[in-house]
Amino acid sequence: MSKNKRAKAAIDDGFQPELVKSARFEGIFEIPVIDKPKRIFIPGGITPFSRRNEAPTDSEGIGFFEMDPMFADVLRNPQAYAKELKKFPVVISPDCSLYRDAPLTVQIANVYKKNAISHYWQTQGIDVFALVRWGSRDTYTTDVLPEPIAFAGIPHDSIIVISTYGCIKTKEDKYHFEAGLDACLRALTPKIVLVHGAMPEKVFGTYLKYAEFHNYPNWIARKKGG
Repeated sequence: MSKNKRAKAAIDDGFQPELVKSARFEGIFEIPVIDKPKRIFIPGGITPFSRRNEAPTDSEGIGFFEMDPMFADVLRNPQAYAKELKKFPVVISPDCSLYRDAPLTVQIANVYKKNAISHYWQTQGIDVFALVRWGSRDTYTTDVLPEPIAFAGIPHDSIIVISTYGCIKTKEDKYHFEAGLDACLRALTPKIVLVHGAMPEKVFGTYLKYAEFHNYPNWIARKKGG
């Protein structure tokens, strides 16, 4: 691709408007809405996208809980993978990273991208479960923004997916994760929460009465029998 064509693609198509041409939007940042799934399915496991060829297509959910480069092609061209992903009973929203130390603008952009791709896949007949990710305090409170951007476009009173993998290593990590979880449950009132990664009692114990929780070990722990 020529330099001019690359520049045009980045400027004109960076937010891939074709993904959201039929979308509804929510909030001041117009985040695409992920619809409630047509059916509630509790997957037997969550397989990483990069290992999808190892997953049984009748029982596994496909997730993106791995380093971003492992599914970079999906973020660039989600259309190319729609037919393949449709074979699975459920696909979880792409896990676009929300690092607490990233600029708030970047965190907002990744929320948008996650929801835009999820919406597009739903239009292609894929059952998508909404992943909820929060980063800095500004994403799950109204301290800075008039609305918690982490929860924009996520269905209420339905099923959601969250992940602790890499998010509860330090005391500060645990604080922000639990604070975000509390805000998430209050804002979305989910009926079912699928948790990818460790689910320690100290973090989750207070909240288990508010929804039906299902825990899934990360891929490495799963392969080790954890």
